[in-house]
Amino acid sequence: MKKVLNLFDFKQKVNYKTEILAGLTVAMTMIPESLSFAILAGFPPLVGLYAAFIMGIITAIFGGRPGLVSGGAGATVVVLIALMNSHGLEYVFAAVAVAGVIQIIVGLFKLGKFIRLVPQPVMFGFVNGLAIIIFMSQLEQFKTVLNGEVAWLTGTPLLIMGALVALTIAIIVILPKFTKAIPASLVAIIVVFAIVLVFNIDTRQVVDIASVSGTLPPFHIPQIPFTLETLQIILPYGLIMAAVGLTEGLLTLNLVDEITGTKGSSNRECVAQGVANIANGFFYGMGGCPMIAQTLVNLSSGSRARLSGIVAALTILTIILVGAPVIELLPMAALTGVMIMVAFGTFEWASFRALTKMPRHDIFVMLIVTLITVLLHNLALAVLVGVVISALVFAWDNAKRIRARKFVGEDGIKYYEIYGPLFFGSTTAFNTKFDVLEDPDEVVIDFSESRVVDMSAIEALNKLTERYHQAGKKIHLKHLSNDCRKLLSNAEAIIDVNIIEDPTYRVVTDK
Repeated sequence: MKKVLNLFDFKQKVNYKTEILAGLTVAMTMIPESLSFAILAGFPPLVGLYAAFIMGIITAIFGGRPGLVSGGAGATVVVLIALMNSHGLEYVFAAVAVAGVIQIIVGLFKLGKFIRLVPQPVMFGFVNGLAIIIFMSQLEQFKTVLNGEVAWLTGTPLLIMGALVALTIAIIVILPKFTKAIPASLVAIIVVFAIVLVFNIDTRQVVDIASVSGTLPPFHIPQIPFTLETLQIILPYGLIMAAVGLTEGLLTLNLVDEITGTKGSSNRECVAQGVANIANGFFYGMGGCPMIAQTLVNLSSGSRARLSGIVAALTILTIILVGAPVIELLPMAALTGVMIMVAFGTFEWASFRALTKMPRHDIFVMLIVTLITVLLHNLALAVLVGVVISALVFAWDNAKRIRARKFVGEDGIKYYEIYGPLFFGSTTAFNTKFDVLEDPDEVVIDFSESRVVDMSAIEALNKLTERYHQAGKKIHLKHLSNDCRKLLSNAEAIIDVNIIEDPTYRVVTDK
C-alpha cells in the first residue's frame, strides 16, 4: 500500500496524519459549496455532491500534481445554467461528457503547456478577482428570506452569525501559533459545531441548504436524441465548459507550483479533468474542475501529497451514504469563517507592493482581469482579455525596437545591418529605413541580429526586393533562415548562401 501511495505522490514522503486531517477539512468546506452551486443552477442537490466525489477521486489519483483539489466548481456550473433552463438536465450531462472529451484531446496533444504563457499580472488579477468572489459569496450567508424576499439578517440572528464566524476566524488565526499538528480550519469547524450543539444555538445549518443523503452515483446514459442537431446544441456549452475548466485548473496548478516550489504536469491534469468530466456525464454529476479555494485549504492544512484529495472524496461519499444526519447539522457560520480566511489567503497581497515597481500597462492588465473576474464571474474571458492586452503591449514595444545601422563600404556597396525582430508590428518602421532611389546599385541587408518572425515580415521583404528590382538594383539578403528563404518568392536569385539558421523558440514543457 505504501509503495502505491508513494507512486501516486511522485515518490514523496507521505505524512498520513496531516493528509487525512487535511482531507477531512477539505470535505467539510466542499460540501456546502457543491450544494450551493447545484441549487443555483437548478440541479438536484445530490448532482453537486456526486460531482464533488467523482471529480475529487479521479483527479486526486491521476491528476497533474499532488495537493490539487477538484470538485463541482461554480466556474463550470455557471456555464451550464442556460442549457439547463432551455433543454433540461439530460442535455447538461451530455455537455459535461463532451467537455471531458475536449479536455482529454487538449491533454493528449500536449496543449496544456501553453498556460505557461500567461503573464504574471494576469495571474495576479485572476487570483485577486477569485479571492474577492470567494469573499463576496460568503456574505450570502448573512441573508435570509422574509416574506418571499431576500433580506440581510438583523438583530439576534445577525449577532449569532457574526459571533460564530468571528470565533471560527479567531481559531484559524491563533491556533497555528501554538500548534500545527491539527489543521486549524478543522479544529474551528469542530469547536463551533460543538458550541452550537451544546448550547442549542439557533443558527443556519447545512440542512437548510439541502439534504445530503443518497446512494452511490448511479450509471446513467444521458437520455437525449443522438443527432447532429443535438450535437449543435451541446457542443458550444461543452467547448466553453472545457475552456473554463482548463483555464481555472491550469492557473490553479501554476499557483500551487509557486506555493510549493514544485512543478506539476499540465497535460496530465487536462487528461484527468477530461476523464473525470466524462465520468460525471455518465454517473449523474454536474462536472467541475480544480477548486482554488479548497486547494488552498488543503495546502494551508499541510497537505503536499495525493492522499488528502482521496480522503476528501471518500469522506464526501461516506457522508452521502451514511453520515448525512450529522453533517447536515454543521453550522454554516463555521464553514463561512473558513472560506473567508481562504479568501484572505488567496488574495495576492504582494501585488500591492509590486504596484510601485510594475509598468503601467501591467497594472492596467491586472486591474482589468480582476474587474472582469469579479463582475462577470467569467474566468476564461478575464484571462483571455489579459493575455491579449499583454500580447498587444509586447508587440507594440517590440515594434519600436527595429532599427538599422547603415554604411557604405570601400567597395561602394551599401550595407544595412538590421537589429530587432521583424514582424507585423514593425514592418512599417522597417520599410522607412531604406532609400531605394538614392542607394547605390548594390545593397546588402544583414539579418544576423534580427529575426524574421511572421508572414507580414516575409511580405515586407518581398515588396522591398521588388522595389529594388524595379529600380534596376541588386540586393543581397544575408543570414536568413531556410523557411524564410523558401517563402521569399521575389528574391530567389539574390539571397546570399551565407545562411545562419534562426533559433527555434519552444514553449516550456512539463519535463
